[in-house]
Amino acid sequence: MESLSKYKLQENEMRAVVSHTFKQSYISAMELSDGWANMAYSILLDDGRSVVLKVAPPKDRLRMRCEKNNMRTEIEALTIAADSAEPLPVPRIYSYDPSFTLIPAEYFFMEHMQGTPLRKIKPSLSPEEKDGIERQLGIYNKRINSFKGTTFGYFNKEDGCKETWAEVFLAMIDDVLADGKEAGVSLPAPYSVIEKEIIRLSDSMHEVKEACLVHWDLWDGNVFIHEGEVSGIVDFERAFWGEPLIEYYFGRFANSAAFNDGYGRSIVTDSERRRRVLYDFYLDLLLVIECAFRQYENRNHIKWAYENFNEGFRRLQQAD
Repeated sequence: MESLSKYKLQENEMRAVVSHTFKQSYISAMELSDGWANMAYSILLDDGRSVVLKVAPPKDRLRMRCEKNNMRTEIEALTIAADSAEPLPVPRIYSYDPSFTLIPAEYFFMEHMQGTPLRKIKPSLSPEEKDGIERQLGIYNKRINSFKGTTFGYFNKEDGCKETWAEVFLAMIDDVLADGKEAGVSLPAPYSVIEKEIIRLSDSMHEVKEACLVHWDLWDGNVFIHEGEVSGIVDFERAFWGEPLIEYYFGRFANSAAFNDGYGRSIVTDSERRRRVLYDFYLDLLLVIECAFRQYENRNHIKWAYENFNEGFRRLQQAD
């Protein structure tokens, strides 16, 4: 998707970063347009290898608080996931350059994952094929969550690690609200009313005692499928240490019994349901606020984001 945050490389910049990492040039470089914040390219090197280049927004681009240090987070989270005792289909990192010397942005090269994003083929799948893939995704998501942290929060301590999940999650959602206020985003409900509704359900957070590695952005656009199997899981840039029930496939956009079966868990208690309503609303809120920061050209997406917020806020108000 087109957004203000993306930094598109000139040909001389592309040749410079490719040469620096691989000591060769390239045959072709194709923009991957599915991403919403970072710029990504599929590159065919002179030696015939296919790699992916991911470029973060430059420092001068306005970012939300939750997007700070995203690229460094992705590198660290992928490094952890690659060491899984049980296989995880995550890309190998070839290089990471946070120096801003060759281009005015952080970037990294990673392995090209074979397959097609699940979101593109899902409508064509039979119910049995869809269930099989989502069951496998549940298994992989549990493996990601099997890594344990010593504290809750973001990977970078300056971004606010805390001893309790309640402190961390409330700080995360407060950050999004603060971004909205500073950017002058007008929401369908007053900020003060939204904050009261969030606090009303926040006691349910205190049940969570264990910090797990959370991908958080594991929607169908970040899952690759090849020959009916999950062949790649990408975009760990929003990873943090938190509760597994905040993962995308436990939410209202997915709600997959097959995923739950593969994971070996579902949402069953009233406290878990209250937390999941909050997690859904966090995403609903983020999808609206980020429109002001990225200045999307797609007006239909912006309209949908506000309509989705209304639905999420209605659910928040009705939860008890």
